[in-house]
Amino acid sequence: MPTLNSFLVLGALLFCIGLFGALSKRNAVAILMSIEIMLNAVNITLVTYASAFLNDPTFGPRLTGQIFAIFIITVAAAEAAVALAMIIAIYRRRNTIDVGEINLMRW
Repeated sequence: MPTLNSFLVLGALLFCIGLFGALSKRNAVAILMSIEIMLNAVNITLVTYASAFLNDPTFGPRLTGQIFAIFIITVAAAEAAVALAMIIAIYRRRNTIDVGEINLMRW
């Protein structure tokens, strides 16, 4: 049976992988995917803490972590749609999605 520590280690590991990907990649789509991995790591941590510490013996488990995770997933979907639209617009203008070659001050 997985324990609280195993889920927290999983969340931390996923967050570190996403942070490494966001800082080391030059492709805008890969950076976007790394940010999504980081948001999912936060979701795992929120749900873990909510299931471990917010169980009330009188009223049963509270769904605070799960509700926050749903909000994060919704915001991540909107962020991904806006970011992909920006990436497509930059690609059409510059013919590249390499973040090192994109200088938005000079169109």
